[in-house]
Amino acid sequence: MIYIDMFDYTVIMYTAIVVGFTHTLLGPDHYIPFIALSKSMNWNLKKTMFITMLCGFGHVISSVIIGLIGIIFGKALISLSGLETLRGEFAATLLLIFGFTYFIWGLWQSIKNKSHSHIHKHNNVIHTHDHIHEEKHFHLHKNKNVVTSWALFLIFVFGPCEPLIPLIMYPAAKLNLFYTIFVSVIFATTTVMTMLMIVFLSLKGMTKIKIEFLNRFSHSLAGFAILACGILVKYFNF
Repeated sequence: MIYIDMFDYTVIMYTAIVVGFTHTLLGPDHYIPFIALSKSMNWNLKKTMFITMLCGFGHVISSVIIGLIGIIFGKALISLSGLETLRGEFAATLLLIFGFTYFIWGLWQSIKNKSHSHIHKHNNVIHTHDHIHEEKHFHLHKNKNVVTSWALFLIFVFGPCEPLIPLIMYPAAKLNLFYTIFVSVIFATTTVMTMLMIVFLSLKGMTKIKIEFLNRFSHSLAGFAILACGILVKYFNF
């Protein structure tokens, strides 16, 4: 019986690691919003990593809390899965709204800051030069930056980790509550570390690509990327 239990413990633990990694890797909504916003909002790497980590733990811990409440009070697995499905629909809708709003706002910013020419006359010589207001980056005010970060955090808190309760917490609960918490921590750590790894490698890779003419469209491109993630999550179950 001891060997069977130890085997069960080991299987569930490795399942938590594998599912946490693959679930994150195959879910573009776990990392694309951070990559897109980091570039458009001009976040430094430290800030991007912190926001990614905060949102990642918020994303997992909300599902862990619901799962533990269900286990302690004996809620049926089907009820918890139904609740997680509703949360998923709500989070996907929020992601769609956020992405669409940011995309439209970004388009307006790019149109407003369209390149235009100035004519100057010096010593009877007339010349022109192109000019773009806020030429390199269109920085948002600090309060808008904060609002964007917290909006993203709330979306991730509402977003469930669909495989966590049925594949990790429910089987672990059949062994004991302590082990349920233990494998939940492993799952959470794996998920967040995978998010950080993908965001870090993507941003490092993007530093090698210089496409200056796209700077004016950075906000609209970020909004489009987030909107696309929302569509994938809501309508294609990514």
